Amino acid sequence: MHSDFQTFRFAIIITLVCSLLLATAATFLKPRQVENVKLDIKKNILKSAGITDPNTELSREDIQSLYEKNIAESVINDQGASVEGKSPSDINPKANEGLMALYQWKDGEAVKAYIIPISGKGLWSTIYGYLAIEPDGATVKGITFYQHGETPGLGGEIEKSWFTDSYIGKRIINPQGELVSVTSVRGKIKDKVPESEFYHNVDGISGATLTTRGVNDFLKEDLEAYESYFKIVREAQKEVDNG
Repeated sequence: MHSDFQTFRFAIIITLVCSLLLATAATFLKPRQVENVKLDIKKNILKSAGITDPNTELSREDIQSLYEKNIAESVINDQGASVEGKSPSDINPKANEGLMALYQWKDGEAVKAYIIPISGKGLWSTIYGYLAIEPDGATVKGITFYQHGETPGLGGEIEKSWFTDSYIGKRIINPQGELVSVTSVRGKIKDKVPESEFYHNVDGISGATLTTRGVNDFLKEDLEAYESYFKIVREAQKEVDNG
């Protein structure tokens, strides 16, 4: 019969061995995990602008190639001015308050979309995504929500195409040129808002009031942060339109 001491010693040895194996595995896998996070961000930037088909599986090489071919990274300040010598990965939110990441889908010198990161609290989690704006600086080209812990079938519906596609073509400014963002209403927009307001509202998700309220709040906050930049874009576009 084993003594209590032998049993205790055996448990200690097993615990130490398991701890060592877990620590080794975590250290070994860390670079791969970091790389996967970066790749997921690139995939969602491409997806938000409609560069990739969400129903098509792409390899790591395909995503990297499409990103490098189409996306230009930059950093702007809260006045909408470009910050030279920095890329989005250089931004430290604690040390660089006022600096923001900006991605542009470019075809040569022509900008086909502006893409900004969006994030904020939902019901159960922090939700992350990207919002793409048309070159006019006012119309939504696409939106993605790619990282969250919302309830599947309820708040988790925010990542489904039936919901994200409803943002496409919506306007973030009113006819007076003031920022209004895009709002997910509680229910159907045809029942909740006048037709004249359809341009910046989308249908809500049944049973996900707090999640969509969170999306509405952080989407508007993020657009407010970028408004100085998009005002410049809209003014430039107006000059082009007026010849």
